[in-house]
Amino acid sequence: MKISYNWLKQFIKIDWKSEEIAALLTDLGLEVEMVDKYESVKGGLEGIVVGHVLTCVQHPDADRLKVTTVDLGDGVPVQIVCGAPNVAVGQKVPVATIGTTLYDKEGVSFQIKKGKIRGQESHGMICAEDELGLGEGHDGIMILDEALKPGTSAASVFKIESDEVFEIGLTPNRADAMSHLGTARDLRAGLSQTGVNVKFITPSVSNFRVDKRILKIDVSVEKPLLAPRYCGVTISGITIKPSPAWLQNRLKAIGINPKNNIVDVTNYVLHELGQPLHAFDASKINGKIIVKTLASGTKFTTLDDVERSLHEEDLMICDESGPLCIAGVFGGKSSGVSETTTAIFLESAYFNPISIRKSAKRHQLNTDASFRFERGIDPTITEYALKRAALLIQEVAGGEITSDIVDVYPKKIEDFPVVLNFNNVKKIIGQELPKEIIKNILASLEIKINSVSDAGLGLVIPAYRVDVQREIDVIEEILRVYGYNNIKFSEKLNATVSIAPRTEDYKVQNVIANQLNSQGFNEMMANSLTTASYVQLSKMLKEEHNVTILNPLSSDLAAMRQSLLFSGLEALSYNINRRNSDLKFFEFGKSYHKFESGYEEHKHLTMFITGNRNQESWTNTQKPTDFFLFKGYVNAVLERLGIKKTQNLPMTSDVFSEGIAIGFGTDILVEYGVVKKSIMKHFDIKQEVLFADFNWALILKLLSNKIKYTEIPKYPEVRRDLSLLLDENVSFDTIYNLARQTEKSLLKDINLFDVYQGKNLPEGKKSYAVSFTIQDNTKTLTDVQIDKIMNKLQKNFETELGASLR
Repeated sequence: MKISYNWLKQFIKIDWKSEEIAALLTDLGLEVEMVDKYESVKGGLEGIVVGHVLTCVQHPDADRLKVTTVDLGDGVPVQIVCGAPNVAVGQKVPVATIGTTLYDKEGVSFQIKKGKIRGQESHGMICAEDELGLGEGHDGIMILDEALKPGTSAASVFKIESDEVFEIGLTPNRADAMSHLGTARDLRAGLSQTGVNVKFITPSVSNFRVDKRILKIDVSVEKPLLAPRYCGVTISGITIKPSPAWLQNRLKAIGINPKNNIVDVTNYVLHELGQPLHAFDASKINGKIIVKTLASGTKFTTLDDVERSLHEEDLMICDESGPLCIAGVFGGKSSGVSETTTAIFLESAYFNPISIRKSAKRHQLNTDASFRFERGIDPTITEYALKRAALLIQEVAGGEITSDIVDVYPKKIEDFPVVLNFNNVKKIIGQELPKEIIKNILASLEIKINSVSDAGLGLVIPAYRVDVQREIDVIEEILRVYGYNNIKFSEKLNATVSIAPRTEDYKVQNVIANQLNSQGFNEMMANSLTTASYVQLSKMLKEEHNVTILNPLSSDLAAMRQSLLFSGLEALSYNINRRNSDLKFFEFGKSYHKFESGYEEHKHLTMFITGNRNQESWTNTQKPTDFFLFKGYVNAVLERLGIKKTQNLPMTSDVFSEGIAIGFGTDILVEYGVVKKSIMKHFDIKQEVLFADFNWALILKLLSNKIKYTEIPKYPEVRRDLSLLLDENVSFDTIYNLARQTEKSLLKDINLFDVYQGKNLPEGKKSYAVSFTIQDNTKTLTDVQIDKIMNKLQKNFETELGASLR
């Protein structure tokens, strides 16, 4: 946001340097990022003075040049060679003296130097208006008023305006400061804390009056919730022409290109008071103004000559024939002001911020008006701003006020009460402020004090302060105006030592994150807001369980996610589309659900893996990731956390084409597997993706603060292998569990190292090669003990599973 210092001075009379004002505004929360210099003419005509032509003779060696002698007011006439055909003795002319910097049409600078032109010395340059940036004329030099004295600064003659412009990084909550009026109001409050009390001057509208009642345009508001207040007035007999220099300079200073006097006035009042306005050509309005919504799909051409398809929730300004304007966002081509306009209907309104934001986002339009409406403007100045604009239009375009002001305001937007407790002020700020200072700050911010007690204040907050609705907001206002830098530091430093158990959530997250990082995973963080329709990809998710946003920025951010899967697939798709297809991601995050009993948040750890295991190299061949590699990563997480005695449970999620659920008792700890192709197709992913979803809350519940350890065994371990011929339906998990039940104390590890199916095996059979690691922590095992254990295992496999040795 750009704020003109000269413009600010119309509200408060102050002579501080711009650097001091910038520092104060920044302390007040209106961070000044830059201070630029503005000049109505580039260079400010510095070095340009009025000269008096004393002599003018033909150049001896050039037909088109003349040699002049010019008095510059210092008593020492100088010789200047001039090529203008209209230069003559006795003229008063603008002269660029030696060292002056001028600018060409492209803005490139060049300096006037002493030189010789065809053998004749020239000590300056007599200028045409385009050379000074004062116009386009180049037929000859400028002829000035004969009454001017030689040596007079050209800047004073042409009333060159010089200004300083503050570039303010305005935060979205400060809707009240989106104007020169709002910035000046904050500045006055800040100045009062420095002991400088200035009068706040607002433009007067006391001269507003109806000249003739000859052009009345009625207004009907069919959507009062979307347009709580709507004002309008007609002005007739106007002349469309360029705005006067002062108005153009104000707009140019803040980066707005002047268009014509009517449009310029609406832009001027918008940036002066923060109230957007719109002018309709009255001759193009059929019947009355109707504020309503139209059927979805209705076509409407805006001022930028783009035909747009309207949404059924777009608030429109219409007449009896059709739409004229997207309310608060953009005007229509058919009803705009043109060079032939002689009468206008001037609109000033307060629109529902949510409605305007949705329309602006929907049509991808970001205008100065929508920027303010969607953040919330002051509903109390709607009529005042209309009068201010009407008077300015009369000043710059002539005309008469030809109707009474129409003000449709069925339900007044009231100021709202807040109770401020002095103890809370002290507690939050960390320092007790004198009560009188608190009262003065509140008064300077136009916050009314309704009641006073020893405990606190009863306040009435102006309706335009949409960001101050709680006691904590009021305390923040007091603090920023009092000054963060004025809060004293305690000489005594207090510190506390926080003792957190090793099972604290963040500690466990760090442990697992470090492990996954070391295994080549990258941590991702996705937005909790997502597309509401994603729940349709899984029957386990229900649309009625979506936590939807009341005023979403877009349909892609309309609901809180019920699953971390889809945001992860978005990240995978983004990378794969940019030729980064070998990926390992993990995320700690929450899912959000709405039930009849209320809202719930569930913490998750998710893992994703897709593509090849390793980067391509001449030392190894490319090998894609598979289910068993992913299974190892999943089990490694549980092992690192010390969670044992798990078991396989039936899969509950339908997002997997194949997968496994690991549970503790009847509760599911993690589900993992291959994501369905139908879901992957939605994200345009053609390669296999493996996904794991950990129930993080349950994992934290199972962790223990006790540290368990075992000594490193002193005695050797022994490995024995069995090659078992089994039925096809027997899983390794069955073998594993049976072996554990058979030998609980000495059997340390069981591993499947080979699987064979096919030729030379009976139909319906398969071969598993399983290794068994046996160890006694108290002594060395004998062959007799080992053979006894292996025979027992073999017998149980034969009896329980129908297995035989190959």
